[in-house]
Amino acid sequence: MSKKSSKLDLLVRVRYSNPLPPPPCPPKLLDIPTNPMRYARPEFLDALANETPLPMIVDAECGMPLDLGKFECLWEENGDDSELNPDLHNLPPLDPKDAFLLGDLTQSGSYPNGSSGSGTPLAHVPWLRKTEYISRESSQRSGGQEQKQAQATVIDISRAAQLRDIEASFVACNDNFSLADLRHPNKTGVTAVESYEVLPDADIWSNQYDLFRFSERPGDKSLGEEDPRLDCAILRPMKTEHDSFLAYFLTQDDESALRFKETRFALLPYEVPEEQEETIFTFFRDYETVKVEQEVPNEFLLVLNDGDPPESFDDLTNGVEHKAPRRLKGAYYKNIERKMTLKKKRAATYNEYDDKWEVIRLKHSEMSKEEEDEREEALAEVMDPMFLMVRGDADADGDLEVEDVTVNGGLDFM
Repeated sequence: MSKKSSKLDLLVRVRYSNPLPPPPCPPKLLDIPTNPMRYARPEFLDALANETPLPMIVDAECGMPLDLGKFECLWEENGDDSELNPDLHNLPPLDPKDAFLLGDLTQSGSYPNGSSGSGTPLAHVPWLRKTEYISRESSQRSGGQEQKQAQATVIDISRAAQLRDIEASFVACNDNFSLADLRHPNKTGVTAVESYEVLPDADIWSNQYDLFRFSERPGDKSLGEEDPRLDCAILRPMKTEHDSFLAYFLTQDDESALRFKETRFALLPYEVPEEQEETIFTFFRDYETVKVEQEVPNEFLLVLNDGDPPESFDDLTNGVEHKAPRRLKGAYYKNIERKMTLKKKRAATYNEYDDKWEVIRLKHSEMSKEEEDEREEALAEVMDPMFLMVRGDADADGDLEVEDVTVNGGLDFM
């Protein structure tokens, strides 16, 4: 016995029953008197009409053609331009039709469209709002506007004023400086306990730093457990046929990370020991960029340094040599080049790439001549007092030849 299959086997029609009987009589029409004042008046749409921009199709002269051929003073040398520039003390008569163009729009008054011409904007009044709250908001708004207008002062931005303010800042920070007189601009209860000179960090100025923010904590440890591997991880840029991403590498264990950081802290920047052991980093996972900010003007790396202790008499007599130069007290800063937000990349079979590294064996090598020249050029921005002048002349004249001539222990650029 054959059975006929249907594609609609899963569809079930739902039927709702209506147990109520039909009405016994037809509906009755009642005449309810309505007051015409309940309906909106024509002025109700005035605000909407004022906010709607009118389509205006104008020509290149904006609907006001100007024939310059009628003004002979434009084509004659030393011509009389009294027609274009009338005398302020002997103005031509004003046409009554154009008198309204000279009116002050900020003065109170009504306009043909029904709107008010007062300078204070009307408060937005929702439906069924009490009038006492409306009057209170309007008074607060008008008081705030008067306060803003009183705070607006004219600031002199001329070159002489800028030089004067810069010189005054040195006097305020050096001669007449006192921690007790410092006040926080927003928090009245906060007092200053220490002051630092803000200086560029010459030790790391030639390096480029990027700020990475992870959507989740990287690594395989819980949030409450400290992971010393995170601050010495490696991010390797990767690119496939479909997208670009970053490969994330961590050390094999915590001891390797601690040993790697202790070795680097014991050396000077860019110093490579003669005998060094390799540090093994293993692949952890891939991350993709969610957001990239190429310019980060308001975020810096800041190091507060209380200054290195002075050399003791024993160090001088015993011939103890200090590798690193002594630093003065200050707040050393370095700008951030880029800021990126990363999230975990979903693993897919079509995203397999050929040059995937499972292990990185890291060792440090000496800098090449090109890298040293690039580093010295970057350091000249904060170490060379004549950097801006030499750089400006080089940009204006092309290649600039600089001859070093020793004059009183300094350099004279010729």
